[in-house]
Amino acid sequence: MRIARFARRFAATMPRKVVFVLHGSFTRTCEGHGTKKALLAGILDLSYDDEKISKSYNLARQNGLKFTFESADLGDVHPNTVRVRFFTDEWHEIEGCSIGGGAIKITKVDEVECELDWKYDTLIVVNRDEPKALMKILNCIDVNIANLYLRRVNLLQQKAVTIIELDGSNYDVEKLRKLDVVLECYFVPKDQFLGSW
Repeated sequence: MRIARFARRFAATMPRKVVFVLHGSFTRTCEGHGTKKALLAGILDLSYDDEKISKSYNLARQNGLKFTFESADLGDVHPNTVRVRFFTDEWHEIEGCSIGGGAIKITKVDEVECELDWKYDTLIVVNRDEPKALMKILNCIDVNIANLYLRRVNLLQQKAVTIIELDGSNYDVEKLRKLDVVLECYFVPKDQFLGSW
């Protein structure tokens, strides 16, 4: 549920379509453990103690969400891994694994490998792949950076993705969006998990 909820917070709105790709033990235990209902509840942005989680299939349909579940071998990843592909105005992809006790790791954001545990506010920036781009982005952030991931995603289009975990949400989002190097910007506030750490 938390992995799908991260995807929903990334989207900042209800996606139009979502494809859940289940890997490993998730493919075998998804019915008995309620994994599919939990994933739908997460993408619907239900709270963790919401009684409507058990009705998430109907809620998704009522909200016009088109959803499918697939099984696939995602390679050398944790056995409890799911890939969440979702469409708002364009397709995005979050991959993560459940590591027990409600803890998760987001391992990919739009093909950028990372290790986010969602204990921090997370800033995701699609930026031009050019000299000093990262410096310009960091100049808009006035809080401590816990972790930073940067990857070139398309050499021909000169596009990169920067993922920054922050100790707070104090940054100038408008200044950031106006930067000539920033193409897209997403903010995922840290999760308020039940019994949080």
